Amino acid sequence: MLTDMKLKALKPKGKIYKVADQQGLYVAVTRTGVVSFRFDYRVNGRRETLVIGQYDPNLGAKKPRDLVELDYGMSLSLAEARLLLARAHRSVEQGESPSRTKVEKRVEAADALTFGKWAEKYFAEADLAESTRSMRKSVYDRNLAEEFGRLKLEEITPVRLMVRCEKIKERGAAAPAVQAREIVQQVFRFIQARGLKIENPAEAIRPSAIATFKARDRALSPAEIHTFFNALDQTATMSTLRLAVKFMLLTLVRKSEFIEATWDEVNFETAIWTIPKERMKAGRPHNVYLSQQALDILVAFKTCFSASSYLHPGRYETELPISAATLNRVIDVTVKLIRDRGEDFEPFTVHDLRRTASTLLHEAGFNSDWIEKCLAHEQRGVRAVYNKAEYAEQRRAMLQTWADMLDGWIKSGANVVPIRRGVGIA
Repeated sequence: MLTDMKLKALKPKGKIYKVADQQGLYVAVTRTGVVSFRFDYRVNGRRETLVIGQYDPNLGAKKPRDLVELDYGMSLSLAEARLLLARAHRSVEQGESPSRTKVEKRVEAADALTFGKWAEKYFAEADLAESTRSMRKSVYDRNLAEEFGRLKLEEITPVRLMVRCEKIKERGAAAPAVQAREIVQQVFRFIQARGLKIENPAEAIRPSAIATFKARDRALSPAEIHTFFNALDQTATMSTLRLAVKFMLLTLVRKSEFIEATWDEVNFETAIWTIPKERMKAGRPHNVYLSQQALDILVAFKTCFSASSYLHPGRYETELPISAATLNRVIDVTVKLIRDRGEDFEPFTVHDLRRTASTLLHEAGFNSDWIEKCLAHEQRGVRAVYNKAEYAEQRRAMLQTWADMLDGWIKSGANVVPIRRGVGIA
């Protein structure tokens, strides 16, 4: 049996050697003279070794600490090692592995200090609008999780953060780069609010140092429509999401008007989708006259999502609509595919599809009042007082012609807008 005197007398040899104590406890002496308490056991048919802790000769004369103060891996006296041995025996008798428990505790302790663990708490607990939470979580998962997730907080420096943002920006994603800096800033503020004193690396970086944005009016040309929609067919995403992007261009509706749309708003017999006033920006119900192409897409949605009340529900929850960021992500991925092929293609958003339709319909010579009614824009001034017409038949004919024009551009790529003589007469 070991004693403190025997332990202090142990000297290193040319190789590691063992000296037994009692009840399976022994010490291993390494070639450098380190003395550690160990315990060999079997659990579930496996032979395992638990390193209980390292012997500290300076603790021998002191009163042993209580078992609740001790844990595997600490510097220990002989008496303390025997207390932990008794704990290990109880674990083995219950079929539990004390060695595995030790590893799991060490991993949990390390994870608790990582940026990734704090980011999880931030997304779960922070007071955010759901659309904001969804967007930020998407940016984090795609741009920060892999590199920053396992880092300790102090390892995320302003320089390291700026380098990461520059890499995101280099792939043509300036907005996600700025958002990545914003997420780091908010996670560190979340941590600081909980009493942890830590420098916030994002505070040293101005968003304008990463990227600046100018308001721009983006409208796709017929040639760009051809390029984009043919690339969209090759994009790795759900086929219904590809159809949803085209549906937005066919109908000229706002993104929120589509993603929140339900089947009780659609009348297949009259080919009219009536958006209720509660969901309209102007506070009035709005009729969308559905072209044959738009109806075909709705039939596809109904076939795929018949169990949902939404035209296009979320991927994993049929009673929730797709997120506000989904269609823009599909567009971003498709634009990246085009740019990766070496083509010069300016990014755009879902909202730009409305501008595209308005621009090209005006260029084709259609009546501005019909177009504005399709866009559900409020007219102002004297014109608004006198113009109460809905132009139902004109809008229906115009949107069918618009759908046919789109199909032609997607198929042929002709960069020509056909001028429709006389169509501007109400």
